[in-house]
Amino acid sequence: MFTDAARRLPPWLAHTLSAQRGPVPWNAVVRGALAGGPLLIAALAAGRTSLGVVAAIAAMLAGMNDRPGSRRTSVGRIGVPALAGATGLLVGTYAGLHLGAVALTLLLTGLGLVAGSVSAVGPVASATGTQLLVGSAVGAGMPLPDPGWQSVLAFLAGAGWLLLLRLVLPTPGFGRGEIRDLRDLRDLRIGFRYDGERAAVAGVYEAVAALLDAAGTEHAVARRAALTAALDHAQDALAGPRLRRRASTAAERRLHAQYAAALPLGEAATALAWAERAVPARAAEGPRRLAAAVRGNAPAGPLPAPTRTDPALRALDDALLHAADAFDRGRGQDLHTRRRSVRSRVRAVLGAGGREYGLRVGLCFGASAAVAQALHHGHWYGSHQHWYWMPATAIFLVKPDLGPLVSRVLSRAAGTVLGALLFAGFAAVLPRPEGLVALVAVCGALVPVAARHFAAQTTVVTVLVLALVMVGGEPQASAGRIGETLLACGIVLVAGHLPLPWQRGGAGVRAGIEAADAAAHAYLAHVLSESDDRATRWMLRRDAYRTLAEARAAIARAAAELPALARHSAGTDEVAAVLERLVDTTTACAVHLDDSGRLTPRHTEQLAALRDELAERRGRVGARRTLA
Repeated sequence: MFTDAARRLPPWLAHTLSAQRGPVPWNAVVRGALAGGPLLIAALAAGRTSLGVVAAIAAMLAGMNDRPGSRRTSVGRIGVPALAGATGLLVGTYAGLHLGAVALTLLLTGLGLVAGSVSAVGPVASATGTQLLVGSAVGAGMPLPDPGWQSVLAFLAGAGWLLLLRLVLPTPGFGRGEIRDLRDLRDLRIGFRYDGERAAVAGVYEAVAALLDAAGTEHAVARRAALTAALDHAQDALAGPRLRRRASTAAERRLHAQYAAALPLGEAATALAWAERAVPARAAEGPRRLAAAVRGNAPAGPLPAPTRTDPALRALDDALLHAADAFDRGRGQDLHTRRRSVRSRVRAVLGAGGREYGLRVGLCFGASAAVAQALHHGHWYGSHQHWYWMPATAIFLVKPDLGPLVSRVLSRAAGTVLGALLFAGFAAVLPRPEGLVALVAVCGALVPVAARHFAAQTTVVTVLVLALVMVGGEPQASAGRIGETLLACGIVLVAGHLPLPWQRGGAGVRAGIEAADAAAHAYLAHVLSESDDRATRWMLRRDAYRTLAEARAAIARAAAELPALARHSAGTDEVAAVLERLVDTTTACAVHLDDSGRLTPRHTEQLAALRDELAERRGRVGARRTLA
């Protein structure tokens, strides 16, 4: 969030100086402390230090993908990128041994093109592409004394160790209740297995209550966006990988039912917020009691008396009654998730956004690898034998989901300088190797906290990596790392601002707007058809709000670029705002149609006005319309 002072600065500088806020993720801190340090200790004891360094690097990369959520979703979020990283390490190791500098550069450039294009599919795909390229850079530019297959196994072991910690360690505060009998023990076991899912579903009910509190105030729009984020998080937490297609246990089916019961509540709360009228205070009490029931794995209990003075309030009360019944019966239901087909994923890879991102990643990765090898073969490094740092740095700099380009470059440069200077001081006083191992453990614990700002994360990761490679026998090279980072920053700044021959830029933002537009109009068409298929309606509503949130995030990042890049996405935020109002109005229409079977003049006039405004604003930004 921006402070008042930051709002007066240019957007690109305000974003650089802003940081995320939130509680300290103590569970991730503990996992980070137990990741790299113990791996290094075991490797030193076994006399295989180089393999321990590789395993600790893999654990660090896995820790950067360790995000809040359910244990099941962490398998894909951590495991898939780790497999890609091991593949990249294998390819890079053998390519570095058998290819010349030119052929190796061409290979790495090709990998960059592929990994960058694939990154357009989504967050996990982006992390997968990143680790593929980092692994290939490390394999090619940091020759190790061990056979390549052993380094790959060490990499997988390091990432697997962090994933094992994620699956085994309980979250803070878990299990504080008294265990009196076998039922309490069973509830404790179930609570441990589904603690991430339970917290996510409870968060949905709390977000519904917060939106009801904000109805009729200027905070309603932000609270509705928070409800969307809570629903996305719960949907992802419950839809993680499983051996069976549907929920396999009674506890999981109960959570599915509780999530599904929150959808009509969110729909009614959105309709009440759209009406711009305050609702009775007790209206929010029901969702809060349901949230507490989810967290405590308890029955719904008594709910507030109904208030049925208008269609949206009647819908809210009906949804509360339905939720209470779902809590008691606990029958699992569908998550109303539209799974992306292979064709849609291929379209994302080959579309304008995927092509633009792939080209920029390939240019940055290939150019940085070429410059790094030229400096390496020209003996600029002195006693330093490895050249992986520059291409690995370029990969993190070119990732758009880490923030605007100029913000990433400034933060990376500042973080690397500070981290290198800090490590130089630590290296001068700490005993080796035990002091460096302790430093790795401390930095591993700080990575989740430092993730709030890219510069802070860069500082911690720089100290951690320099400590790892020194444990592996490399001399202290803080000055060289600073120089390489600044060169990588220059390469990415140039490549990131190069005009592409087939488009004006901002392809990712425009692709997001197109997806949001298509989802919004699919939802609107279904509602206006007066279909009784509520499951499809809720799926389309979820899809509309999710794609809108993704488009909003991309627009916010693009707006914080330097003017040369930000101008390509000018006006798209206004299009997204109109689409958001259109989806909110569609939700209000759906609730009113359920109650009376017809729309009021206000609904029809609002829909017509929003369609006209959308056509006008899309014409200004030159985007293709998806609805005639």
